[in-house]
Amino acid sequence: MPKVTIYTTPTCVFCRMAKAFFRSHNVAYDEKNVATDMTARQEMVEKSGQLGVPVIDIGGEIVVGFDQAALTKLLKIK
Repeated sequence: MPKVTIYTTPTCVFCRMAKAFFRSHNVAYDEKNVATDMTARQEMVEKSGQLGVPVIDIGGEIVVGFDQAALTKLLKIK
């Protein structure tokens, strides 16, 4: 499975939805809180070109927002 990194903030509902989706499908992920980690925030902006969260990096493919169809496809979830 590709490496999964999710850039989040503590109050983001869609971030919580994405993490719940990952847990329900046993997808391991690294979480970076861009509200407190300025290095992670800059990294997220460089990858996605924006400040909105969640930004999800799946093996170098970037998904902005909680797009279940895109996540399912990239993670090859049946």
